[in-house]
Amino acid sequence: MNAPERIVLPDTQSLPDARQLPIQKVGVKGLRYPIALRTAAGTVQHTVAEFAMAVGLPHDVKGTHMSRFVETLEGWDAPLDVAALRRLGAQMCTRLGAATGTLEIAFPYFIRKAAPVSGVESLLDYHAKLVVEAHAGGRTHVTVSLTAPVTSLCPCSKKISDYGAHNQRSHITVAAEVVVGELPLEELARVAEDEASCEVYGLLKRPDEKWVTERAYDNPKFVEDLVRDIALRMQRDPRVGRFTVASENFESIHNHSAYAQIEGFGAGRAD
Repeated sequence: MNAPERIVLPDTQSLPDARQLPIQKVGVKGLRYPIALRTAAGTVQHTVAEFAMAVGLPHDVKGTHMSRFVETLEGWDAPLDVAALRRLGAQMCTRLGAATGTLEIAFPYFIRKAAPVSGVESLLDYHAKLVVEAHAGGRTHVTVSLTAPVTSLCPCSKKISDYGAHNQRSHITVAAEVVVGELPLEELARVAEDEASCEVYGLLKRPDEKWVTERAYDNPKFVEDLVRDIALRMQRDPRVGRFTVASENFESIHNHSAYAQIEGFGAGRAD
């Protein structure tokens, strides 16, 4: 039986464009794909991520090849860490024939934690995001971001009240450009939790609940305190370039949130 005749279809995307307008970002968003991540312990965690993938398009090219973004992911099978993300960004640019490209990867990340008194273990979920800005033949920037749920207790409420103080759940987001080495998500979580009034856990027994309640009461912090204390730690880290620290405190005595954000540079900032 003869093989079917191969039909060559026209490549419309590669046609020239006369409008003389380059496009900074063109690609796909909302693409969900399973990924594997290298943990701080060297093990691999599997999760499902949502991708936004884009490249720059020259002024004289009509369109990009959208299918090649998915092909890039299909051809990738290594666990992701900072070094792998740099390779993936470069590979995407090469596959699309682009000089610049951006990858945004958002996903739930799980860390196993032991309760402070009973030691009972449970998983806690965090929201993580990885951003890769790739430049063909140049430097690739990788930013690692993690949102950690914590407890904050109001210093003013504690000071003015005869007993008790109001507290709230807070979401602290730490985003750091990694200029050298690796910056595991577990470390970002640890920094945020260390500087909160108290960290939160997936599972607590009664002795643990007593401990976290008293820990928060003994360690009151405004939303401004949270971002400043974390920023000081980021400034001293030689792996970190530009960073952003933000905290949203979901107030228990108001129907609105308190919010603070601080930006700066770590010790790894290039001169």
